[in-house]
Amino acid sequence: MQPALTAFFMLLFVLLCLLGILANGFIALALSREWLRRGRLLPLDMILISLGAARFCLQWVGLVHSFYYFFHLLRYSRSLSRQFFGLHWDFLNSATFWFDTLLGVLFCLKIANITHPSFLWLKRRFPGSVPRLLLASVLVSLIGTLLFFWGNHAVYRGSLHTIFPGNMTHQQWDRWMEIHYFLPLKLVTSSIPCFIFLVSIALLINSLRRHTRRMRHSAHILQDPNTQAHTRALTSLVSFLVLYVLAFVSLIIDAVGFFTSESEWYWPWQMLMYLCTAAHPFVLIFSNVKLRGMFRQLLLSARGFWVA
Repeated sequence: MQPALTAFFMLLFVLLCLLGILANGFIALALSREWLRRGRLLPLDMILISLGAARFCLQWVGLVHSFYYFFHLLRYSRSLSRQFFGLHWDFLNSATFWFDTLLGVLFCLKIANITHPSFLWLKRRFPGSVPRLLLASVLVSLIGTLLFFWGNHAVYRGSLHTIFPGNMTHQQWDRWMEIHYFLPLKLVTSSIPCFIFLVSIALLINSLRRHTRRMRHSAHILQDPNTQAHTRALTSLVSFLVLYVLAFVSLIIDAVGFFTSESEWYWPWQMLMYLCTAAHPFVLIFSNVKLRGMFRQLLLSARGFWVA
């Protein structure tokens, strides 16, 4: 790739990360302010604060890590930097996946029109269990992070020796660990929340689709507010589903190591990896009445400041 094109994609990646940092920071700060003002939080707001804070930190770690890896590829695995970045990135990425899953489950239980006894039981119990589930998500993410840290430490220790198992070179040893340790571990730790999320969103989308179809075939017209609200909800959920699946697939592909910093597609790939983290908070802001109102007030305040 030409240097000018590389610089262009680097700039786009930085802009994408900054937008994600601002949007996630806004969600966390706005709802935290609401928490301090009212003294309590709804289950949805608890998840959104946790998700916004985790994505905010993940976006910063990803931004710094991408540039460090690009400019220090040769010594990346042979230094402690891999362990340092991996410790933060693995924890934040795992926590983000679990918080996304809790958000999808909450949406499903809150909106879906399902009358199965098990679903109704979960619908009653889930909101009160959100604080414990958030804590459990953090603990599960910590356990996974320790397993990833062991692998990164094994790669670092291997870089200190000249002889590797089976007379492999350092590059071959690094590649062997990526394929036989990190990839299966990422598949196991990420597939569980991904499966729960997909089931929840599929049930919710199917329920909304059937409800919207009934309303359109009934006496309601397409301009009816309820029909429009359900159509907007469907659009929001489909975009959430696409971004989540994209993040999961990109995480697995990245574990295989297809796109190193020597690849021509390194920076476009980095943009794709962090697209969900940067784009989905805007979907949350504009689909949530409370956040949308706070965001509008912020824009009006900023406009008044600049005009003054």
